[in-house]
Amino acid sequence: MATITGIQPRVLVRASGGPRYVVALAVDALGTGLLRPFLLLYGVTVLRLSAPVTGTAMTVGIVAGLVCMPAVGRWLDRGARSTVVAASMLVRVLGVALLLAAPEGHIWLFATASLFLGIGNQAWPAAHAALVATVAHGRERDTALAGARALRNAALGVGALFATACMAGGATALRALAAVTALAYLAAAALAWSVHVHAHPAEAAPAKDRDDEPAPRMLALLAANVIYVFCLNVPEIALPLVLVTQLHASPVWPAVVFVSNTALVVTLQVPVTVLMSRFSRRTVLALSGVVLAASYLGFLAATSLGHGWATAAVAAVSVVCTIGEIIYAGSATALVTAIAPTHVLGRALARFQLSTGFGLAVSPAVITTLAPHGPAALWGSLTAATLLSASAVATEKDQATRFSGCRPRARAGL
Repeated sequence: MATITGIQPRVLVRASGGPRYVVALAVDALGTGLLRPFLLLYGVTVLRLSAPVTGTAMTVGIVAGLVCMPAVGRWLDRGARSTVVAASMLVRVLGVALLLAAPEGHIWLFATASLFLGIGNQAWPAAHAALVATVAHGRERDTALAGARALRNAALGVGALFATACMAGGATALRALAAVTALAYLAAAALAWSVHVHAHPAEAAPAKDRDDEPAPRMLALLAANVIYVFCLNVPEIALPLVLVTQLHASPVWPAVVFVSNTALVVTLQVPVTVLMSRFSRRTVLALSGVVLAASYLGFLAATSLGHGWATAAVAAVSVVCTIGEIIYAGSATALVTAIAPTHVLGRALARFQLSTGFGLAVSPAVITTLAPHGPAALWGSLTAATLLSASAVATEKDQATRFSGCRPRARAGL
């Protein structure tokens, strides 16, 4: 399978769904950045809820949002693409509207709002990946997925920075940001729906096959993904915990790590994905596990240094961790879209998102449980689990395509 040797913006935009869809992605991410990092603060400051109650409601909403994924997968397998993306954005409009309508002390409206926000946040990645897989193929599709992630991170960062600047306004500012977020989601949904992308009938199997044929099991890949996604919470949870509570560093250091992580993802996600396209997706995904495990060992070594050096060393190693994250993000979803037959692609992506959502849900609890037992318990456990996951990914055999209705896939490109 031919690889992309250069990055052409026009080709990348077309492969990503076209200009309107790219604008929809940016507007959606900008709105998300305005509110999602401050949702806990909204519950505490605006609705006067306690922090534990607010956090529990948010967690329950996120986990409950995963329940919708089987239905999303089947909807996608019936050919829907841009409609599902738009729906994932519209359901978040409803969530924000409930936030704005909730009176002080009303936990159930906040919990319901968190549920709708969770449904939208869980459904969007699978719907977006299915849309891109419909308009682009091969390595061009991989690069488009990487480009969307870079764009989304940039817009999330801009939104979060703007929201941070508005925090001095207190509860009134948070309500205003929520209202702007709802408008952003609404505009993004309209733009996404307007592209009218639907799976081509020639690529779809008969309805009976679509309903009865299971998606590829991908058991090793799904289990490994639960561990891989821990890397996404390392900059946000593990490193602030280690830097501030164990190394007694200034809170500025976690902020530096987070900003560096975002900047590296924005600038390197597409180039690294293109560079890695000379290797099979499965090999690249296994390699990302090795890089992540090496960074975890690096954190273990860094924390053993004296306090004068440990903080800077942890920040330096975080760059290696981010590179591992970039390699992982550029290959994981791409591998699923490559090995799944077309008419069960939605269900395959839904299963993959279930593993991602589960990993993101449990990783904060696992990290905060291991951290008090010392660096060896935290980083040693993450290293062992990630290496085991990388080995499982490398050795799993792709399920042979048994469906006459799906397009052939080049095995060397997987």
